[in-house]
Amino acid sequence: MKRVGFIGVGIMGKSMVRNLMKAGYEVSIYTRTKSKVEDVIGEGAGWCDSVAECARGRDVVITIVGYPKDVEEVYFGEKGILANADKGAYVIDMTTTSPRLAVRIYEEASKVGLHAIDAPVTGGDSGAKAGTLTILAGGEKKDFDACIPVFEAMGKNINYEGKAGNGQHTKMCNQIAIAGALAGACEAFVYAKNVGLDLETCFASISTGAAGSAQMSNVASKALKDNFDPGFFLKHFIKDMSIASEEAKEANAQLEILEKVLSMCKELEADGMGDLGTQALIRHYNW
Repeated sequence: MKRVGFIGVGIMGKSMVRNLMKAGYEVSIYTRTKSKVEDVIGEGAGWCDSVAECARGRDVVITIVGYPKDVEEVYFGEKGILANADKGAYVIDMTTTSPRLAVRIYEEASKVGLHAIDAPVTGGDSGAKAGTLTILAGGEKKDFDACIPVFEAMGKNINYEGKAGNGQHTKMCNQIAIAGALAGACEAFVYAKNVGLDLETCFASISTGAAGSAQMSNVASKALKDNFDPGFFLKHFIKDMSIASEEAKEANAQLEILEKVLSMCKELEADGMGDLGTQALIRHYNW
């Protein structure tokens, strides 16, 4: 299992491709804009002119694209992965997308002799660069076991979550937890600013204790330096929370904090902030 097709080479995907190549995999790539990946092509990745070409002749096909509609576009139809990947290949969607879509891909892949795994990741661009992503996989256990070496090239905390769709459901849990943690950290610093505390001292004082979190230390802390560059786009967080909201309603789970944070983020996106990092949530509070 050495030939990998990789579709969707963005902020996260580019580092994942590099780590696969470092681990000895022969990686061929496809993304919408070739000019954006000339660097990884120069480092040894093969270029493909289409999704179909990237899927053919590979042992593993990995996707990490933007939205559920993008996932559907690359998997289905005559030019999609399922119609073009070699029988017996493993197709791994690492996009954060709908659990129901993950089940549909699994079912359709099985019909044509492919092994489908939904394996969204968490850890951001820093985790992708370092090869320390957390990987949350759903599908057949034997398929997961076969792909562990591939996962190990990209991540450290690699988890089998159960049947198809469960990887995506677990990612929803992750995003739901982030929503509350990020909002709490932002509110803490807004309060600190408004009562006149020194923000750096406040951050150093509370970030390593019971109030500490990855969202406080790695995300909200950037806002204190007026750094709103995206480690993870606000617009993509909105997409994730929207999926979680839909799934929660289907499961009769009332998630009030998620709904509030989602509403706040949508307002910021409407004000033109969707391409900022998720730390832009602090701007909801007139930061």
